[in-house]
Amino acid sequence: MTTKDKARYLKLADELRSSVLRGEFAHGKPFPTESALCRKYEVSRFTVREALKQLIQDGLIVRKRGSGTVVQPSSARRGMLHQPLSNVGEILQYAKNTTISFKLVGKKEIDAAIAEKIGISVPGEWFLFHGVRKAPGTDEPISLTYAWVHPDLADAVEKIDDQSPTLFVQLAEHSGRVIQSVTQDIQAVSAGKDVAEVLGVEVDSSLLLILRSYFDGNGHLFEISANYHPGERFTYSMHIEAD
Repeated sequence: MTTKDKARYLKLADELRSSVLRGEFAHGKPFPTESALCRKYEVSRFTVREALKQLIQDGLIVRKRGSGTVVQPSSARRGMLHQPLSNVGEILQYAKNTTISFKLVGKKEIDAAIAEKIGISVPGEWFLFHGVRKAPGTDEPISLTYAWVHPDLADAVEKIDDQSPTLFVQLAEHSGRVIQSVTQDIQAVSAGKDVAEVLGVEVDSSLLLILRSYFDGNGHLFEISANYHPGERFTYSMHIEAD
């Protein structure tokens, strides 16, 4: 296999992965056939098959005899709850009721473990922010946030108010981008030394990790945030309307 061939299928895998994570192929809906993908992306069948292998390894899709390729339900994705969010209301409400102080660390490569968890290839250095969020009336942090911002948003980054409760809203306002969708992945993890020190918890204690990926109107990923919450200080609730 040539380097060019590998680059093609990895690029296609990234595009398809992003589409799955944005909820474009909801569980139960048919996934495009190999022929359809070849025509849409103007690539060879080899490229399509290698790209689909990547998504299968990620646990995002599965091939079933008689059913073709289907998207895996979130409950089957490596023990992580995955939610495509149709609006950002709950994030804004949560931010409204808390305070956070962001600090721009500089340009860094996205943590490999985080990139693997969201299943999206994000090469190069992005702007990295650190933030400690607190609830009113307490000095104990309720979360530690690492946020990576796309390098194309350098002008918007310069205008960030580090005391504002959210980054993504500011990035959209300062760059003129529209927030089209957000994906949210929730997983229980153990506290590493650095995270434990900031949150004031024991190393290896239980944390709730909420990963959010923000996409603009063109489907481009422009921010990734990793939010670490001490288990005893945070409860995640969802309100679901019955059909």
